[in-house]
Amino acid sequence: MKASELKAKSAADLQSELLSLTKARFGLRMQAATQQMTNTSEMRKVRRDIARIKTVLTQKDAKK
Repeated sequence: MKASELKAKSAADLQSELLSLTKARFGLRMQAATQQMTNTSEMRKVRRDIARIKTVLTQKDAKK
């Protein structure tokens, strides 16, 4: 997911996206703990997407 795509979304959409990615991150952590994870790079992608969303949300709050 690109930052330019995120900047076009509203704050409510970003919050819901953040919630779903946080749940996905939890599921991936559980898979890693139980040694069921098949794609280890997915954890990195989700973590970075969460960081991007938080950054865009902070930028939107600063503009207000």
